[in-house]
Amino acid sequence: MDKSSPENLIVVKKDPDGIGYVTINRPKSLNSLTKPMMTDLAQAFKSLDADESVGVIILSGSGRSFCSGVDLTSAEDVFKGDVKDVESDPVAQMEQCRKPIIGAICGFAITAGFEISLACDLLIASTDAKFIDTHARFGIFPSWGLSQKLSRIIGPNKAREVSLTATPLTAEKAEKWGLVNHVVEGSELLKKAREVAEAIMKNNRDLVLRYKAVINDGGKLDLHHALLLEKERAHEYYNGMTKEQFKKMQEFIASRSSKKPAASKL
Repeated sequence: MDKSSPENLIVVKKDPDGIGYVTINRPKSLNSLTKPMMTDLAQAFKSLDADESVGVIILSGSGRSFCSGVDLTSAEDVFKGDVKDVESDPVAQMEQCRKPIIGAICGFAITAGFEISLACDLLIASTDAKFIDTHARFGIFPSWGLSQKLSRIIGPNKAREVSLTATPLTAEKAEKWGLVNHVVEGSELLKKAREVAEAIMKNNRDLVLRYKAVINDGGKLDLHHALLLEKERAHEYYNGMTKEQFKKMQEFIASRSSKKPAASKL
């Protein structure tokens, strides 16, 4: 599959291994987003989520930037649009996506680009990546979650500094603060993202989707209610399993445990 907008600004592909790829493809403008691009990006995630052959999605930007935010030449069209229209809202579609989303961040992830990165489940960044929140600098009110999500990941004090000063957050610091999972050289960025995607694809597809959901849904609750949610979904999962499925699970576990690790050589 290879789908894109008429101008090829949002490119969607998938490979035979079940990994989907979404690329923001407007490198001459540092992948800044127009309103049609936002709609295409939203629909890209919706279509890949509905595609049962796809298990993981990798999001990246072409050229030297991930996404430099909204194209401010069309700011009024974007900001005065229907912000509640989830069909054309890429962040809403990413949040609703059942499949794990890996963000491969190179260069700039600025404001809306920063918010899109926060909608990913895992982040791989190149050494030159910079996350910048310019909402306060340009008088733009956040509406894709930056004011709420960042503080929950790196802590409120650090988030306030990043957002209120509009100071770039480097890849190195983002990894240290727990925002980024891995930092690699730019030439290794997509390779590392694919490596993580392949590791996910080796696991039970259904459980991966359920696990992502319970982590994300539980994160919206206090710990007590999150633990109750986990218990409830565990009971629901096991109660829905047939004897044959239990047997296959036991056989799989037995086959794995019977494989003795090779003796280490001193």
